[in-house]
Amino acid sequence: MDLTLEQVLALAPDATAAAAARKLASDDVWSNLGGNAAAIWGECRGSALYQVRVDRADLTAKCTCPSRKLPCKHTLGLLILAATSPEGFADPDAPAWVSEWLLESAAHRRRR
Repeated sequence: MDLTLEQVLALAPDATAAAAARKLASDDVWSNLGGNAAAIWGECRGSALYQVRVDRADLTAKCTCPSRKLPCKHTLGLLILAATSPEGFADPDAPAWVSEWLLESAAHRRRR
């Protein structure tokens, strides 16, 4: 998954989400950033701590925020950060919340 900034912004559901995502594309609000061949992930500090993960294969994403917009601003922010600073996503050991989600997603795809 080698996305450009323009490609990430094209995924935004609207201009408001894109603008909010740009503000979140900073190391200041993220912790536990990582990535491996299967996914990228991070935790975003906002009004709460949101866990965000993106499957590299198809850009399926999950965020713990309550937003109804898909992808949410946190997911877009993580993707912008990955597109503009890919060196920050070299951690082969995914946390349990990412590994479990990847397994659930794979099982769901097999059932379809």
